[in-house]
Amino acid sequence: MFTNLAPQPADKILQLVGMFRADPRSDKIDLGVGVYKDATGLTPVMRAVKAAEKSLWEAETTKSYTSLAGEPAFQAAMAALILGDAVASDRIAAAATPGGTGAIRQALDLVRMATPSATVWVSDPTWPNHLSILKYLGIKTRLYRYFDAESCGVDFRGLMADLAGAQAGDVVLLHGCCHNPTGANLTLPEWTEVARLLEKSGAVPLIDIAYQGFGDGLEPDAAGTRLIASRLPEVLIAASCSKNFGIYRERTGILIGLSEPSARQLTQDTLAFLNRQNFSFPPDHGARLVTMILSDPALSADWRAELEDVRLGMLALRQQLADELRRVSGSDRFGFLAQHRGMFSRLGATPEQVESLRTRHGIYMVGDSRINIAGLNATTVPILARAIVDTGI
Repeated sequence: MFTNLAPQPADKILQLVGMFRADPRSDKIDLGVGVYKDATGLTPVMRAVKAAEKSLWEAETTKSYTSLAGEPAFQAAMAALILGDAVASDRIAAAATPGGTGAIRQALDLVRMATPSATVWVSDPTWPNHLSILKYLGIKTRLYRYFDAESCGVDFRGLMADLAGAQAGDVVLLHGCCHNPTGANLTLPEWTEVARLLEKSGAVPLIDIAYQGFGDGLEPDAAGTRLIASRLPEVLIAASCSKNFGIYRERTGILIGLSEPSARQLTQDTLAFLNRQNFSFPPDHGARLVTMILSDPALSADWRAELEDVRLGMLALRQQLADELRRVSGSDRFGFLAQHRGMFSRLGATPEQVESLRTRHGIYMVGDSRINIAGLNATTVPILARAIVDTGI
């Protein structure tokens, strides 16, 4: 049986990690990794997470299963964080998942169950795993224009023109904030236009919100999602706790399904069913920590303060890099870096230039020139800026 298996394409980011580790140069810089790092190169455990873990260790009396959809308290806490008071509780169905990726997979499984003929519309570009999962599930996929390589901003006119082709029952995959891989985000007026288009077409939005709190703040980063949720009768939201709580390895995510109240219980039962088929009970440790933090005023305040420090640190690195590139290049063409939000931006380099940065300068990034701003620090920003200009980008 196993000899009949076909080789699968290697994950490009994981390949890059292996190449970086094998590089003997001491001054190498890793900008390809998809996790937050502080100035020392560490992905730290947040203070509130440490405190919650200690409290949980002292109080926990069992490791028995929770429910198929996870703990209701986690669902409620995450719904409040993401949606605020944008929708009534009788519209909300939710299930805990193994990370945000698990939530995306469950959402697409639900789409396939409910509407096998649906086409899922995906931004060009998008997080590569979106396309990989869609291909694996055999779901019809179409790209819509998103990133304007000339301005390094959103090609909103192209986006709207393409999404005008979405039909009732189709699904439009949107990034809630901090677009991965470009860092270019929709404005709130643009979210309003997208909502109007979806209302007209009957297409269902699937919002992937993996970086809430990394862009303009917890509330502003959720504004687009909340607007869509308040306007559309059916919405899917896949959220991750990996980044904003720093609990990557705990695999903590949630899938929220918004429907009319009359369909809420059916949606909830379906989410529980999908969990049962794919992994049975979801991981609980990270979800419990998140619940403890969000429900405790002192822990929540400390978490929000530390998350804000993380966000402001990335914004400072963006501004420093844009300023340094302006200084060494004599041009404002990299000003977009200070305008983008989240961990990622696209430099606009060719694959050949990306390769040159790696071989000549020991600077590692994904082939499409996506860089992780959090892979930098105040010392390495000038090094990167000089290398970018030296490479002719």
